[in-house]
Amino acid sequence: MIQYICKYTPVELFAGFGVECIRREPLVNSFELADGASHQNLCAFSRALLEDCLQNGTGELILVNCCDSIRRVYDILKEKGDSPFLYLLDLPRCDTTCARKRFALELERLADSYAAYSGRAFSAARFHTAFSPAHSSPASPTQPYLSLLGARAPQALLEALQHCAPLPLQNDTCTGGRSVSLPTGSADNLWEAYAAALLGQTPCMRMTDPSGRRRITENPRLRGVIYHTVKFCDYYDYEYSALKQEQIPMTKIETDYTPPAPGQLVTRIEAFLETLPDTSLQTGEGETNNMDQTAIFAGIDSGSTSTNAVLLDAGRHIIASSVIPTGARAGESAQKALAIALQQAGRRKEEILRTVATGYGRSHIGAGRQGVTEITCHAKGAFFLDPRVRTVIDIGGQDSKVIRLDETGRVTDFVMNDKCAAGTGRFLDMMARTLELEVSRMGEIDRGWKEAVTISSMCTVFAESEVVSLIAQNKRTADIVHGLHQSVATKIGALLARTKAAGAYMMTGGVAKNEGVRRAIEEKTGEPLILPEEPQICGALGAALIALEG
Repeated sequence: MIQYICKYTPVELFAGFGVECIRREPLVNSFELADGASHQNLCAFSRALLEDCLQNGTGELILVNCCDSIRRVYDILKEKGDSPFLYLLDLPRCDTTCARKRFALELERLADSYAAYSGRAFSAARFHTAFSPAHSSPASPTQPYLSLLGARAPQALLEALQHCAPLPLQNDTCTGGRSVSLPTGSADNLWEAYAAALLGQTPCMRMTDPSGRRRITENPRLRGVIYHTVKFCDYYDYEYSALKQEQIPMTKIETDYTPPAPGQLVTRIEAFLETLPDTSLQTGEGETNNMDQTAIFAGIDSGSTSTNAVLLDAGRHIIASSVIPTGARAGESAQKALAIALQQAGRRKEEILRTVATGYGRSHIGAGRQGVTEITCHAKGAFFLDPRVRTVIDIGGQDSKVIRLDETGRVTDFVMNDKCAAGTGRFLDMMARTLELEVSRMGEIDRGWKEAVTISSMCTVFAESEVVSLIAQNKRTADIVHGLHQSVATKIGALLARTKAAGAYMMTGGVAKNEGVRRAIEEKTGEPLILPEEPQICGALGAALIALEG
């Protein structure tokens, strides 16, 4: 069995030898073996492929010289020498007459090499039979759909997207879009005709002229693009940046080929889908004429560190709210937060007409019939509190988000931090423990800073090492705390730049209570932040508003 990684791999050629080909999809937990065999500056896919081969054996493998990283993987595996058949296919970077002739020679050499290795004979009949309708150009979608575009996507990501997407999802990545037509012509020019069929596919971004990719994004039935990139790979970043300028509804997901953080992944996908016209929430604007005016509506935000609840009456007034630690069981925390809010309002649970849940625990708390992402809920809550808001900065316990709104309060763009906890509430909690401080006092202590101290590490663990080193250098606590707040603001500044955010700015989430972080972010934005009276309930408020609007 031949394994391959690229859509330009001639799988039909191997069918001519009576051999099956399967695409190798590495998913690893770490890069320990790969980093011991090569530099860490390989792209994430190449590192994962190398790790997988070193861990589980190379097997019979065909690589394509897509980039220097793949060439490096080939060199390492070739030197290791445990593969019975390892071949690096030389793929031209264009689809011209000269390129086809050159690629035809390469295909012929591959066939000769495999025949010599395997002792099998090539059958033209088997080769032609391999061109089933599944390998021909796919039919154009006939209904609204979403496109997964960009670089090769792991199967786990594809399945997660298909599970969340309310519209059909078409895999248009460089591995999902393989479409090779049956070569026409005589037996004398078989390899050249096959080369033309392979090179005639929708080009990938490593080709000199990728303009043929335009047909993917210009389909009138396309409703949105989920764009996938691989960490430390530049090819597809160029296309993403270009498409972003064209105002195509799009969100970006980056993979490092380790298991994804499921909460963040689902939140990104669902939040994006909630912004699309054909799939967004269809809510009213306080349609309460036929509603029981004594009814109340609940929003619950189940976060990683706190669980928050808000109750609204039919007139869109906040009648109670609560903020409690999430604890070990999200469901119990949600019920407790709701019970506290009901007690404050002097109301009973039976009086709640509708409940909407948000936050990472929204699918598991059993508190509402509907779950909405915190992106949408924070935007809705912030705009309700102050319609001037155009950018929401939400720093929670587990992640940081920047959300852009239009003049109606609709989400137009958003970005989140990746798996790393740097720049989040968890980051500040860890640093406070290192400094033996109460995290709630960090903002106050920041006022006394005198010397600018830089915390340069992007990683929370490395940043903690920097703090320990600064303590050893006898740096003042206030200066270290100020440096930590500047570090958080720098990470938020990077998210703001990615969304081209503009004022007015509102800050939500627990970290909004830290005056030192607020001051540092205000230095980045150049204008004061709008601070809600209780910044932690903004997401729950948005959820309650959605519950009220039905």
